[in-house]
Amino acid sequence: MTSNPLLDFSDLPLFDRIRPEHVAPAIDDLLQQAESALEQVTAPDFPAEWGAIARVLDVATERLGRAWGAVGHLNAVADTPELRAAYNEAMPRVTAFWTRLGADERLYAKYKAIDVATLNGEQRQAHANAMRNFVLGGAELRGAARDRYAEIQERQAELSQKFSEHALDATDAFAYYAELSELDGVPADVIAAARAAAQAEGKAGYKLTLKMPCYLPVMQFARSSGLRERLYRAYVTRASEFGDAAFDNTPLILEILKLRQEEAQLLGYRNFGELSVVPKMAESPEQVIGFLRDLAAKAKPYGQRDVVQLRDFASRELGIADPQPWDWSYIGEKLKEARYAFSEQEVKPYFPAPKVLDGLFKIVQNLFEVQIRRDEAPVWHPSVVFYRIERQTPQGVQKVGQFYLDPSARAAKRGGAWMDDVRARWLRPDDQRLQTPVAHLVCNFAEGVDGKPPLLTHDDVITLFHEFGHGLHHMLTQVNEHDVSGISGVEWDAVELPSQFMENFCWEWDVLQNMTAHVDTGAPLPRALYDKMIAAKNFQSGMQTLRQIEFSLFDMLLHTQLDASQAKPDAVMALLNEVRTEVAVLPSPEFSRTPMTFTHIFSGGYAAGYYSYKWAEVLSADAYAAFEETVDAQGLPSVETGRRYREAILEAGGSRSAMESFKAFRGREPSIDALLRHQGMSEPLAEEALA
Repeated sequence: MTSNPLLDFSDLPLFDRIRPEHVAPAIDDLLQQAESALEQVTAPDFPAEWGAIARVLDVATERLGRAWGAVGHLNAVADTPELRAAYNEAMPRVTAFWTRLGADERLYAKYKAIDVATLNGEQRQAHANAMRNFVLGGAELRGAARDRYAEIQERQAELSQKFSEHALDATDAFAYYAELSELDGVPADVIAAARAAAQAEGKAGYKLTLKMPCYLPVMQFARSSGLRERLYRAYVTRASEFGDAAFDNTPLILEILKLRQEEAQLLGYRNFGELSVVPKMAESPEQVIGFLRDLAAKAKPYGQRDVVQLRDFASRELGIADPQPWDWSYIGEKLKEARYAFSEQEVKPYFPAPKVLDGLFKIVQNLFEVQIRRDEAPVWHPSVVFYRIERQTPQGVQKVGQFYLDPSARAAKRGGAWMDDVRARWLRPDDQRLQTPVAHLVCNFAEGVDGKPPLLTHDDVITLFHEFGHGLHHMLTQVNEHDVSGISGVEWDAVELPSQFMENFCWEWDVLQNMTAHVDTGAPLPRALYDKMIAAKNFQSGMQTLRQIEFSLFDMLLHTQLDASQAKPDAVMALLNEVRTEVAVLPSPEFSRTPMTFTHIFSGGYAAGYYSYKWAEVLSADAYAAFEETVDAQGLPSVETGRRYREAILEAGGSRSAMESFKAFRGREPSIDALLRHQGMSEPLAEEALA
């Protein structure tokens, strides 16, 4: 069994050696070890001591978590039928174990018996979280209710995985081989990539897909309304009743919602929304709904102005009297070009991926007093690169953390961008070694074409900075208790603070100077083009804010006001349409089925929590305002402010509440003013702007 790479915990995961046939034997072995550890620590004569429990149980469960995390990661970035089968075969056993662990009344009693006075601050926070999680995990349930809770967890895990698979498979299943004449207006690099994709399959034409590096520029730039309509209809009906029945997520959504409602009621809550906010900053679903509706009221006049301007421009300049849903991105891009003489495609050649990374690393190194350099590790794909973060100390160079960067979109890789942990910082109780944190940073950018490096849009750059912010939160922590180190233990509606905070640097001239170089000439971004970018920064910010509020409000109302036990198949779309009527400023077509690929809330951990993006944006904008207030004479961010932010927010991790960390940095509670100012919505609009 020692030859199984999933059982090698000597250092980093052996991603290049892990095969589907390794999954079952490794997971079964680790489950058996974890079960034995649980029995050992819950024995009557085992001491109710934090360190003693950690040395036995935490060591065993951490190994299980790391191995299963490696399998889950490969399932997301290098999916194969064999790996998917192995993952799905093992998942019920893994889910069942974690459910039993979280609901074990003997372990709950052992934790209750721990003398909190013997714990340090980090351990006390971890202990408080554990006591709360035992209750939320069903430890106080008995008999049939306890058994039913376990059944619900197993079925939910199965359904969430299936939902994610359907979304991926439905996306990958679509391909349209266009003629060159249909691609008028589409950027040259996108056309080249589409031609290469078709040639790789031995086919004529240009292969268009629903992956973002292809789909988005077609919707923005293709002059053919027919082509835009073809891709739009395919995109918004993925995994729905309008496509392959094997990928239809409609029945899965209803069952997931019913199970969540039943779970909440078993635990004594009226609905899943109430259960979801218990470990979050928000105090109740009502507070969240009020926050979203208040923000919608502030944003709606700006969104209405955006639509008025789009319709006027479409009619006057483009001859589109009645814009259709697949026209709005195209109209918006044309209006932005006309108003600001600025296009995303104009700046894209200035953002070669290697130069952007250099600039990102430079701002992180300067601001947070660390160094980033290439490192070596086994990887799952040739495009993956591994790095380490170090800090100079009086004792010499100290390794702070490491990370994998997987930047490119490809088949069999889940869409979107995310950060995930490989392992957490932990002063290990078994050997007293300090385990340093390791992270995955995953994006879906376009590949380079014609021998040139990949080119990023400015939105891609923002995405990269966003995920790196999550990574910094995980890797720069100085907390030694793994359950509250890095992102662990951080309230879900505050976890986006560091990620959204980092996005702000993508708009700073001094930062952009260090991460732009034209792919052909090497020239940095011209100041005149930067000024156009800044002028266009808040273009359609009202519409974009309302779009996020639409998703967030739909999510929370879905988990608080919809009675899933009585809901009919059309109830989900009916609720979404009600939300759209309340907050949206652009009409959506009747055939749109966006919930069917809303993986954030049906398979990604954001159920009744999607509002977290907007909630944390208030925190992140206010935090960044501290840097705006302390820039030096050259306009560069203050290293001292960076140090305070690092120590108060990043290094503290989940060792205290997010509000305590924020107040430690800002000296007060957060204000929404900075967010409204950053998005150009702080001044009331004149009536004529809405006409």
